[in-house]
Amino acid sequence: MQFIDDAEFQINIDLDQGARISSLIWRDMQFAVPFRGSPLTYGWYAMAPWAGRVRDGIIKSPSGQEFQLPTNAHPPHAIHGFGYESSWQEIGPGRSMLYLPKPYGGATVEQSIEVLDDAIRWSLEYDPGDCDLPAWMGFHPWFVRDLDRGGSAEVEFSAAKMLSRDSDGMPDGQIVSPSAQPWDDAFTEVRGTPSVVWEDVARISIESDAPWWVVYTEDPDGICIEPQTAPPDAQNLGITGEHYIEALFVFEEE
Repeated sequence: MQFIDDAEFQINIDLDQGARISSLIWRDMQFAVPFRGSPLTYGWYAMAPWAGRVRDGIIKSPSGQEFQLPTNAHPPHAIHGFGYESSWQEIGPGRSMLYLPKPYGGATVEQSIEVLDDAIRWSLEYDPGDCDLPAWMGFHPWFVRDLDRGGSAEVEFSAAKMLSRDSDGMPDGQIVSPSAQPWDDAFTEVRGTPSVVWEDVARISIESDAPWWVVYTEDPDGICIEPQTAPPDAQNLGITGEHYIEALFVFEEE
């Protein structure tokens, strides 16, 4: 376990449970959804070496060779990479490293989490080593809907484009105008700064130059706004993602 404790933040990073932020307290308020039975549905965690779902868990090398990714967490698809359910190695204050298993053997992911005044800077860097499989990454913060005071969380989010989904809930490659909430969708060409707002209490603004964002508002206990280097099922959509991503989560009173 890693701990960050300063005047404003008290943060627990559970290295054995995906190096996730399992507790995030700012000014005595808890902003991370607690454990509720599944590693997919709590805390703030990294998605690597892929973000979102991969159809049928099949990833292909540049030569066309197919590899099977694990699909047990969300059958029949692979979901959110290896990072969220792996044990990471501490390499410094707020920093950790994941040595990826097959078929990504030899590749690594490095995570850094640091506090800057009233903000958290979170970064991920993928080093492919000798692995030539496609990789894309993202952040998956579970924001609590309700604090111990004030109104329930609301999402401030606007984008020019959204990927439509097929009957299986997977992106089908079609770009459409964003629909109304609730969302479990991937967006691009984001306008402004995405935020989560608890009326009269707090606001978290998310600053990132990530080209894709997934927003999930269908859960009664939490909200997710996820910057990503590429959308879910990126390889099958013909989209490549960068191997570095960074986001700044800025906390302020509302």
